Amino acid sequence: MSTAELMDFDEAIEKFEPVLGFEVHVELGTATKMFSAAPNGFGDEPNTNVSPVCLGLPGSLPVVNEQAVRYSISLGLALGCSIAESSSFARKNYFYPDLAKNYQISQYDEPIAFEGEVEVELSDGSIRRIPIERAHMEEDAGKLTHVGTSGRIQGADHSLVDYNRAGVPLVEIVTHPIFGAGALAPEIAKAYVATIRDIVISLGISEARMERGNLRCDANVSLRPWGQEKLGTRTETKNVNSMRSVERAVRYEIRRQAAILEAGGTITQETRHWHEDTGTTSAGRPKSDADDYRYFPEPDLLPVVPSAELIDELRAALPEPPAARRRRLKTEWGFTDLEFQDVQNGGLVSEVAATIAAGASPAAARKWWTGEITRLANARGAEPTSLVAPESVAELTALVDEGTLTDKLARQVLEGVIDGEGTPAEVVDTRGLAVVSDDGALIAAIDDALAAQPDVLQKIKDGKVQAAGAIIGAVMKAMRGQADAARVRELILERATE
Repeated sequence: MSTAELMDFDEAIEKFEPVLGFEVHVELGTATKMFSAAPNGFGDEPNTNVSPVCLGLPGSLPVVNEQAVRYSISLGLALGCSIAESSSFARKNYFYPDLAKNYQISQYDEPIAFEGEVEVELSDGSIRRIPIERAHMEEDAGKLTHVGTSGRIQGADHSLVDYNRAGVPLVEIVTHPIFGAGALAPEIAKAYVATIRDIVISLGISEARMERGNLRCDANVSLRPWGQEKLGTRTETKNVNSMRSVERAVRYEIRRQAAILEAGGTITQETRHWHEDTGTTSAGRPKSDADDYRYFPEPDLLPVVPSAELIDELRAALPEPPAARRRRLKTEWGFTDLEFQDVQNGGLVSEVAATIAAGASPAAARKWWTGEITRLANARGAEPTSLVAPESVAELTALVDEGTLTDKLARQVLEGVIDGEGTPAEVVDTRGLAVVSDDGALIAAIDDALAAQPDVLQKIKDGKVQAAGAIIGAVMKAMRGQADAARVRELILERATE
């Protein structure tokens, strides 16, 4: 893959106005699939969660999942959308190996929800309103695994198809074009996806784990000279699966397109693939328009006609909006503006909230998520939310609070949990990392340290209490950091008064 010419970001923004658009796909957490009774689960053996409908077998007929419809209406309402009195399904025709019947059941001109707006809060506290064009129901495709390469189709020996994901319920949220973003375009992209994630988690309709593909973003970017009314040609970077990557992909496309336009070239309307390892995009296929998919009404499904009573019921059950929730949580947790901003900028509000709900203090939850967990995530090129569950973080903080672990030992335990060695308690047992609080063992280590530095005890007796630090350090080293430093200090001072 050749390296694209890039323009400096600030120069690109000075010359061109970026226009954004996002298509966010949310996998719904229903028990079964969108149009069949096949299980909807993640991580099972390939091609075990399938049915004749998923496999496109002749004579199989789809049946709409009622819970998926309820979830879709709830999401539409949370996005500020109007709910259609009647919406219908359509066949979107295209061939791809992971779509067995050669068409996708989706919604075209009659979506379940339309014309909404989402408030997005940026790092400086300002609010941007993102216009929502529609939210429509559809089914997911299967998954291809390309063998013989680093996962890319180019150069693969062969590809394997897993139909477990085929037919999983999806809601696709499509924005109107977003104008006026300017230099904030990458941040707006990240904040918008984070807001959608917060909404679906608060609704309880999806785990929204981007590393699993529960929530995926297609980012559309086009550029036009400032003051020009006509929109530029857009590219669509497909299936970006982390908030950090959405931000990076938008920034990269702005720089890439600006360099092409400045050199007198033209932008190709196409899909593009995001490469996390290189931080670049590459060309996919020419971007199809609606006509290319030959949409026509799905003949095997009736329109969805939700009653006014159902809509009222779901509206009444909506949780508080994410912005209002953040303001409430900041007050409840007692965080300063800067402390809460750290949590929000990391996309960690839901994780911190879940950790506190599992028993951790607000300060400890914030400390671990914005500190060590984020550090490890950055080192591994991953999202913090993909590394560890809030319940495990809460268990870790409890072990620290009860004196079983020091912070230093807890960091080792956290790495063990992330590496799949078990729960925090199991990692402590397996690695033998618990703090030694037995006075007999501590006194023995102290005596050995004093024997090696006989003058220190006299210095302490003479009032030079700071000299105890040398003995504490020696004891901690001898016990591999597992001694209770505060108790070691107490025992040393007791020896000085004997």
